[in-house]
Parts: sequence; structure tokens; C-alpha cells
Amino acid sequence: MAELATAAPAPPWLLDRVGHVAQQKYDKAVTTAVEACAKDTKGQTCYICHQALHRHTKEGLVRGCACHTTEGFVHLSCLAEQASMLVAEALEKNNLDRKVWDLWHTCGLCKQRYHGEVLCALGWACWRTYLWRPEWDRIRGLAMNMLGDGLRFAEHHEDALSVYEAQLSMLRRLGGPGSERSILITQGNLANTYQILGRLEEAGHTCRDIYRGCLKLNGEEDESTIRAALNCATSFISLQRFEEAKSLIRKMMPVALRVLGQENYLTLQMRWNHARTLSRTTAARAFDDIREAVTTLEETERTMRRVLGGAHPSIARIEEDLRNARAALRAREEAQPSGDA
Repeated sequence: MAELATAAPAPPWLLDRVGHVAQQKYDKAVTTAVEACAKDTKGQTCYICHQALHRHTKEGLVRGCACHTTEGFVHLSCLAEQASMLVAEALEKNNLDRKVWDLWHTCGLCKQRYHGEVLCALGWACWRTYLWRPEWDRIRGLAMNMLGDGLRFAEHHEDALSVYEAQLSMLRRLGGPGSERSILITQGNLANTYQILGRLEEAGHTCRDIYRGCLKLNGEEDESTIRAALNCATSFISLQRFEEAKSLIRKMMPVALRVLGQENYLTLQMRWNHARTLSRTTAARAFDDIREAVTTLEETERTMRRVLGGAHPSIARIEEDLRNARAALRAREEAQPSGDA
């Protein structure tokens, strides 16, 4: 993955090398995606070219979206050709918007994002298409981010990390208008990937930097700052730095309630994490803290169930935390000398 981090301007021979690597990676990703989808795509045709095999590459079909029945079957090369053509037309007219760019990663029928190996192959197709543009070019940056996301969602986390690290280094070197926001987005991708790889200290440092950056750029009452604070606190909990997590949540909880309201998912997650810190710190084995944790979890679980529905995956997780907190409270009550409560 080291071939990604090219200097600006890159010599032609180096771009040729990077392009050759990207083409090889794309070809391999297409083969993997087609094989993964083979059972579902048997006997179907591409909704773009209406053929079972691509006219030039002879590749088979994929479907990595939310389409049902006979819809959504497509060649990855058809998707890449279509996205490249429409983006080029929009750039020529100077009216490229998110809707057009999203064709690189979103199904044109069901409007859902592709996933798994399909998204990974599209990431390589996108990078292969735009890597020739200057480093400072916005489209090249979007393509680099698309590649990282494709690798991450296909669970190629080490490769994704290499892309995000190269992207962050490039953004810091180039600077310029809008770079601070782009840096924060890339740091967010890095933090998620560090977390997945179990590199918790690096994830924690990065989350802290993101929170500080959002605070400086957007102020305390921006939703991105509240989200960054939540992620930072969650990272502290993973590192068992419970007092730091508790302090940050207590600082930002009133802000979340004021800006987002008590039923917003970020606010609910912040209350949930507050309860987790109360029940897990060493000092929090104190009776009052565990009791507050149980009360907070009970209230948060009821609100989440009403707002999100009982089938939401968060419900099962918060119920487990509530059971554990109740068990800890019962154990503390049983150990409490008579008359001390």
C-alpha cells in the first residue's frame, strides 16, 4: 500500500507504477466479489448492459446492495464506467454534487450503499480512475477516501489503515482551505480502524485529537463536537480510563440535552456511557454510584425502546449492561453492613 503516498507532482514513471498496482488490485477485487456473489447471480443479467458477462472484461455479475428479486445485478466494470462518465460530465459543467459522486458507492436502484467485497472493488476502481490527478485536487482526495472505506468495509483493515495514514499525511502536508475539516474526517476513519485492530491507545489519542479539533473548528454546541466527545469517552472506557470518561461526559451531557434533546441517539448513548463509567470505576463500587448507574440505565433503556423500537441492536446491549449493574448493586447491598445504607 506504500505506493499510495506519492509526492506532488509525481513523476510519470511513478504514476504508471501506482496505476499498474491499482489495476492489479482492482482485477483481483472484481474476481473476489464475483465469486462471493456467484450463487445469487446465476442466470441473471446486468441492469446496465443487459448481458450476463461484461462485453470487454468477461467478468460475471455482483449484487452487494439492498435490491430484491431480480433487481440490482450488475457488472462492477459497468458501475465504474457509469460513475466515471457521469462524474466527468458533471465536472465539465462545473456542477458536481454529492448525488453524482455517490454513484461510485451507492446502488442506482435501491439507493443503498454497496458493502463487502463489492464496495472494495469499487474503491479500487475509483482510485484507479483518479489517482492521476494532482494531490491537491478534491476528486483525488475523495477517491482516496473511497478506497480506504472500501477496504475497511471489506474487513481489509490493515490495508485500509495504510490508506488513511497516507491520506492524513498528505492533508497535513498540503494544508489549504477546508483542510481542517478533511483532516478530522480522516482521523475519524483512522480511529475506527485502530479500534477494530485492537490498537486502543492510538484510537484513544486520535479520538482526543478529533474532539479538540471539532471544539476548535465548530464550537461546543455543534453536533460533530458532541459526537466526537462521545467517541472520545467511549475510547477512554475501552482503555479503562473511567474517571476521564466520566469527566468528559458530565461536561458534554448538558450540551447534548440542550442542543439535541433527550431522545436523540447521541444523547442516549452519552447517558448510557455515563452509567457504564459509574458502574466500572474502582471508586464507583461505592453504593450510591452503582445505584445511580442502575437508575440511569433503566431510564435510558425505556427511552431507547420507545424511540428506537425493541428490535434495535442497542436494546439487547443496554439490557445486558442493566442486568450486570443490577447484579453488582445486589452484591453491594448484601455486602453492606446493616444500617450503613
